[in-house]
Amino acid sequence: MPGGRLTNEDRQRIATGLAEGLGYAEIGRLLGRPASTIMREVTRNGGPDGYGADRAHEATRHRARRRKQAQPPAPPVPHGDHGRDPRAVQDFTESFTDLLVQQGLPQMTARVLACLYITDSGALTAAELVQRLRVSPASISHAVTFLEQQGLLTRERVPGGRRERYLIDDEIWLRSTLAAVQANDALEAASQRGAEILGVATPAGVRFKSSAEFLHLVTESLGKAMEQWRQSLAARSAQHPDPDSLTTQDELAY
Repeated sequence: MPGGRLTNEDRQRIATGLAEGLGYAEIGRLLGRPASTIMREVTRNGGPDGYGADRAHEATRHRARRRKQAQPPAPPVPHGDHGRDPRAVQDFTESFTDLLVQQGLPQMTARVLACLYITDSGALTAAELVQRLRVSPASISHAVTFLEQQGLLTRERVPGGRRERYLIDDEIWLRSTLAAVQANDALEAASQRGAEILGVATPAGVRFKSSAEFLHLVTESLGKAMEQWRQSLAARSAQHPDPDSLTTQDELAY
């Protein structure tokens, strides 16, 4: 089933695709899976030249048994006093984490982001993340650094103390999109430069020129979407002023 665990039949089809010289993206489309899922499956089970379906399936089952024996049961997810079903919250957190991994986030980074995302406050300290996820402080530090670089969280000093806490808010994906736009700008400029150096009439130059044009369209579209969202935030703020929950226009200006 797309989105679930890989079956032995899935692995047989992966092995067949590799034997036929198909790429990860092509195999992923055949299985209805992200290319990143296929890449991780093949990489951890011998690589493109050494992948075997039956061996990979047995190795995955063995790893699952080892994890089950080695790890303590996951702590209950705090669900506040809103009448939430703790089991439903836990199941959703796991599925949301898996989705973030499929989108390209490292496993631990996805766990940290999901843990923050489900809290009503959207803020936790490193110690709280360590306690909830039952991982080392170093793992939390690496994940937080990555998320901060991507604009997916911010940090602030805990009042009256030396500790920091990490925060997400309603603008998490707006900031992430802004980072993507800035990256696109750099790629567009490099592609334009590549076209000029290689010659716009040559095959390689045409390729770079085409890339620059596409990236320009993407940047324009994302810019319009962000502006629409800013206008929506401004209208919402005017109706229900809440200075602590909305990021200012200047902070998100591009």
